[in-house]
Amino acid sequence: MRDGKWLAGGGRNGHTGWMHPLMLHVACDLGPVRAVTASVTATSQGCEAEFRLDGAIAGITVPPAAAPGRRDNLWQTTCFEIFWQPLGDTQYREFNLSPSGQWAAYDFDSFRQGMRDAPVHAIALACSHDDGSLVLRARIAADLPVPAQVALNAVVEHADGTRQYWALAFPPGQPEFHSEANRALIIER
Repeated sequence: MRDGKWLAGGGRNGHTGWMHPLMLHVACDLGPVRAVTASVTATSQGCEAEFRLDGAIAGITVPPAAAPGRRDNLWQTTCFEIFWQPLGDTQYREFNLSPSGQWAAYDFDSFRQGMRDAPVHAIALACSHDDGSLVLRARIAADLPVPAQVALNAVVEHADGTRQYWALAFPPGQPEFHSEANRALIIER
């Protein structure tokens, strides 16, 4: 569901969290996707998240199903991202979640510094889509400290190869998902 409604799923009390609207970066042209919403909730094992694209899904590139597992460069096509930073810390973790079922997880010491593969216990992704929407659900089992400031982002590749960038917030200038300005949610258990 959207617009402040609870999202049905497997989190505490049967809910995974509030759906938040993401904004399209000002440098991006309008395209087949007209709205993106996302939610994330901390769990005792890590977090659960949901991303939803609404629009003409046939006009975007949806990566085909692939063997689940870790893979780099998922952001080069349609992909969803979570940035998780413990409050008061410079370190953060980035998750890239593909509709293909593949994923990546990276740790950073500070803004784009000290990048390395992040340890995760498991990541399970489920994606469904039709002509008007695409929904990706994620269950991430990893050590994720709370409270944390969190960013929810989406890269949407159009059929012609151009990309849209969606986020809760953007810093001035070009789209930069690693900026702390993107981490507009405070997450607690």
